Amino acid sequence: MDTLRQSRHQASQKAEPSFAELFTPKLITVFREGYHLPQFKADVIAGLTVAIVALPLSMAIAIASGVGPERGLFTAIVGGFIVSLLGGSRFQIGGPAGAFIVLVAATADRHGIDGLILATLMSGVFLIATGYLRLGTYIKFIPYPVTVGFTAGIAVIIFSSQLHDLFGLTLAGKEPGELVPRLIALGEAASTTNGSALAVAVLTIAIIIALKRWRPSWPGFLIAIAVASLAAVVLNLPVETIGTRFGGIPRMLPEPALPMFSLDKAYAVLPDAIAFALLGAIESLLSAVVADGMTGRRHRSNCELVAQGFANIGSALFGGICVTGTIARTATNVRSGAHGPVSGLLHAVFQLLFMLVAAPLAAYIPLAALAGLLAVVAWNMVEKPAFAALLRSSPGDALVLLATFGLVIFRDLTTGIVVGFALGSVLFINRMSKAIAVEAHAPLAVDDVADATNGGRNAYDAASASDPDTVVYRISGAFFFGAASTVGTVLDRIADQRNSFVLDCAAVPFLDSTAANVIEGAVRKANRAGVRFFITGANRQTRRTLMAHGVKPPHVRYKATIASALAQIRAERDMPEDVPLH
Repeated sequence: MDTLRQSRHQASQKAEPSFAELFTPKLITVFREGYHLPQFKADVIAGLTVAIVALPLSMAIAIASGVGPERGLFTAIVGGFIVSLLGGSRFQIGGPAGAFIVLVAATADRHGIDGLILATLMSGVFLIATGYLRLGTYIKFIPYPVTVGFTAGIAVIIFSSQLHDLFGLTLAGKEPGELVPRLIALGEAASTTNGSALAVAVLTIAIIIALKRWRPSWPGFLIAIAVASLAAVVLNLPVETIGTRFGGIPRMLPEPALPMFSLDKAYAVLPDAIAFALLGAIESLLSAVVADGMTGRRHRSNCELVAQGFANIGSALFGGICVTGTIARTATNVRSGAHGPVSGLLHAVFQLLFMLVAAPLAAYIPLAALAGLLAVVAWNMVEKPAFAALLRSSPGDALVLLATFGLVIFRDLTTGIVVGFALGSVLFINRMSKAIAVEAHAPLAVDDVADATNGGRNAYDAASASDPDTVVYRISGAFFFGAASTVGTVLDRIADQRNSFVLDCAAVPFLDSTAANVIEGAVRKANRAGVRFFITGANRQTRRTLMAHGVKPPHVRYKATIASALAQIRAERDMPEDVPLH
């Protein structure tokens, strides 16, 4: 027996992963497996391909976020390098993401660039703490309708934020941040539409769509931006460019520096930092899951969060914005034949080289072309088949989806996620509460055999039916606070004239304190009425919870099976009255 217990203890210890297993970067894992020239060549090609895709996208996301294009490049270079260096996914590509445009723009508008960088740094600290506290595994509990809803909501806001540059509009004042006021202001400025800007945007979108359909292996984003820029220069089109608005981009990374810090400033940006950390965790782990699905590998979620945290701190030190795992670039990395994180490191190095060599050329990129690129990104962000399927699946899922979607658009991202998660949780509790069943004298099939599904029960309907003074109830399903009222109502029907009551819990995989309190009340009521109370089939955890709430002998007796409880009842019934019961 001692040997068996020792082996079980060793097995349980072995099942618990060590700190090193949880937080060893995948880069080290890849090198331990053996990394040679063929793998390096594959990573070079993949890294170059992803860098070509990421270069215009990083600048476009930064501009849409209300900051200069150089900050998008700083984020992709520094943050992307650290994500691949320390991350828990083989193929994750880090950088600025479209999902952050709304939050970053709002933070920069409220607190300025210094406040934005401080919030980015603080979010990195929160992500590191989240990873080391091993909370990354809980991100998976966010309901699917919530992720689909907030992604679609973000896409709508991104697209609306690009209408200004897409049509080359001239606004009388500052563009509003909220959706409805923004659309009203854009509508009032419709007469200022720049036909050249619109033509450049349409050309960019058309090239991206055409290349994706007929030449999917070509870098459609970069080709579209290059062609649009060339057309604007050759035809001398009157369109706004990166050079005319921002004066171009630098050719070097800035020296690292801490952002301006004060307790008042940190307190002011705390909600934004929490929102950055929450969205960053969700987005990065979703991207890692996508990579797992494409490759059959498994990422280390908590290690990935730690890497994202250090990446955000590094990005902030170099004046960048929020870093997260990017689904489109990660998928491109996988499709390009990457072997491991070296491709992500090289993607950052290649972007640095592009910035050093081709920075002057960026000044000629039309903002309308970048707006067209982001319009395509926004369209691709919306999971259209999933959205339609959730609307059709059930009223509950549709409610969660639409509530999240609407709140993200008309309120803010954090409210949308919190409310969506709360509605999804309530929906889950309601469904689980309906999954529990309470049966009295429920017959078992003749061929019912003892296994894990029935707790080793034997047929008992005939035995209990032969004794009108005994009632047997069986509970099936998770017994928790959501089902407590239903089960409690049934247990309250115990007839006072019955001498014995058997409650079978063999099909109860989980029982919480509320359920234990309901059973304790039923036991107390039975004891007052002189009814003998038996609990059968309860597993060790269920018995521990019940006994902690006072459901213990002599008020109740525990038996392994219903048959043994009925045998005890018959023995006590047939026992002479002058023989004491034990």
